[in-house]
Amino acid sequence: MGRGDLRSKRGKISRGTSGKTRLRPKAKRRAKAAKATTAKA
Repeated sequence: MGRGDLRSKRGKISRGTSGKTRLRPKAKRRAKAAKATTAKA
């Protein structure tokens, strides 16, 4: 895996990022976001 690969450690170091790259499906993300907003209110 090279420097452009977001899923590898080297790719993250070269971009200066860290975090999640294997994103959840959009439907699950929306459900989680909606749940978080209702909990705040």
